[in-house]
Amino acid sequence: MSILDLAIIVLYLAGVVLAGGWFGRRQVSTSRYFFGGREMPWWAVSASIVATETSTITFISIPGIAYARGGDFTFLQLVFGYLTGRLVISAIFIPRYFEGKLATVYELLQGPFGGRVRGLAASLFNTMRTIADGVRLLLTAIVLAAVYRAFQPGSDAEIVIIAAVVAMGLVMILFTFFGGIEAVVWIEVVQLGIYIAGALGAAWIVAGLVPGGVQEAVALGSVQEKFRVFDFSFDIRRTYGFWAGLIGGCFLTMSTHGTDQFMVQRYLCTESPRKATLALLSSGVIILVQFIGFLFIGVLLFAFYRPDLLPDYVSGPAAAPFTAGDQVFADFITHHLPTGLAGLVVAAILAAALSSSLSAIASTAVTDLYRPIVRDREDRHYLNVSRLIVIVAGIAQIVVALLLRTSARSALDTALGVASLFNGPILGVFLLAALRRGGPAAALSGMTVGLAAVLCLRFLTPVAWPWYAVVGSLVTLGAGLLVDRFIARDPKSV
Repeated sequence: MSILDLAIIVLYLAGVVLAGGWFGRRQVSTSRYFFGGREMPWWAVSASIVATETSTITFISIPGIAYARGGDFTFLQLVFGYLTGRLVISAIFIPRYFEGKLATVYELLQGPFGGRVRGLAASLFNTMRTIADGVRLLLTAIVLAAVYRAFQPGSDAEIVIIAAVVAMGLVMILFTFFGGIEAVVWIEVVQLGIYIAGALGAAWIVAGLVPGGVQEAVALGSVQEKFRVFDFSFDIRRTYGFWAGLIGGCFLTMSTHGTDQFMVQRYLCTESPRKATLALLSSGVIILVQFIGFLFIGVLLFAFYRPDLLPDYVSGPAAAPFTAGDQVFADFITHHLPTGLAGLVVAAILAAALSSSLSAIASTAVTDLYRPIVRDREDRHYLNVSRLIVIVAGIAQIVVALLLRTSARSALDTALGVASLFNGPILGVFLLAALRRGGPAAALSGMTVGLAAVLCLRFLTPVAWPWYAVVGSLVTLGAGLLVDRFIARDPKSV
């Protein structure tokens, strides 16, 4: 990397902050601050959904899946599940989001289950989102530290990681504090363009460096069976099998995109269910194309590094000559991209990390937790509280990242795994609400049993994680229906 690359990165971060300030002129009400006046174009919301789903892990790690020994395109089976889940959300959930002036998805739980269940779901969202985005900050900082140390070999990795976490966290706080969801969505539109341009540029360079070009890479990938997409064998331990991908991916998407305010807030920025559906379904097509592209980059990297020619290829690390798959693309970016493009790609990695959840956290905290207690205040009061929560939540995400930086890698995996454990039980409660069955006792009992079931899967069985949301949601739904059937429904019982 060169001074030009670093300048591109700094200018990008400065531009994000300035954009937040520019949008800040329009933030005069909570409706504008949280929903952009409910008049944002569907295509911008679609791009925002894609940017929100894309993380540093996507950008760096997905190519490593196809690159690794035995790696192929079977990861796409999970994406097919994502697409199926979107169809279910469009048919079942999105029409309900536009019944009245819904502010958060957790308001749907108020009617059938009361304020306590609604508050619990909102609190779980805020807690898990803070942990997940703290981890996202940290993982991005680790990648940036590796890139920076290639430019400054004598630098202290620990100091660089801390500085990167704090810098990215502050940028995220500033543009969300001033610009609200409008700034978040439009900045994510730009982010999508940046990381697509960065990925295409990197793919162009690596293809040019492969002897024989794309044609040779495709031929080599075919010999190594890297273009295999489907694996219909049923194995509950296999993460990227067809059934785990289709069913598990569907339930996971129903939860993350149907019952999570981080995504639902974006649908509510459109003016109608039709446009929200268009945004969600089109984002699924883009996600599919994006993952195909990143997996193909992995094949190009395989043809460039030619690990199959190493004498210990069969017995060595699966990502040889690297110890892990996510090191492959990072190494290429650091050592082989030309000046300017390297800066653009690093900016793309930053873009993938700066999809702010702070607006969603603030809307949930104010609407579901604060407003029911502090009633009948002017809208300006709630707007000011929202901005304060943006600051507090942003600092909390920075703290999470800094606390986890000294942990072993397994601690990071555990943090991400714990966040995913709640997806299924929360989806199960929303399915209970959709069926209009049960009261607070049914909802809380169902969530408790569902969470216990998922914890047993996680710690006592080898079941792959795509099944967690399936089991968690169905057990929660079943337990809730049983409580509703055999216990008298008294809305004041909880």
